[in-house]
Amino acid sequence: MNISAASQASGVSAKMIRHYEALGLVPGVRRSDAGYRQYDEATVHVLRFIRRARDLGFDTKEIGALLQLWRNKRRSSADVKRIAAGHVAALADRIAALQSMQRTLSHLARHCHGDERPECPILDDLGRPAA
Repeated sequence: MNISAASQASGVSAKMIRHYEALGLVPGVRRSDAGYRQYDEATVHVLRFIRRARDLGFDTKEIGALLQLWRNKRRSSADVKRIAAGHVAALADRIAALQSMQRTLSHLARHCHGDERPECPILDDLGRPAA
């Protein structure tokens, strides 16, 4: 199948398919006599794997490691779990940071009059030197 069909079948845009190929996440793809990429079901399966991993927030380095483990039938599930646990911890840190931002902005918005007066605690806070 061509790149458009592979894109539709995998849910990965053609641009990202080419990007994943350039990164080496997708193995070398056959080319037609005219030079067009030709994808098989196995490659589409890899693209779906990458798409799902991206949906879960894994970065390309983590996806590369997970792909290697996925292809290795002699893998240790402990290696897979280590990558996933590290990602869960990073997500927890990001969630905590986002919640802190939300609390700060909610507090500032509650204290902003939102009227015709020029005073605004939101702008005052943004103008303060970083802590």
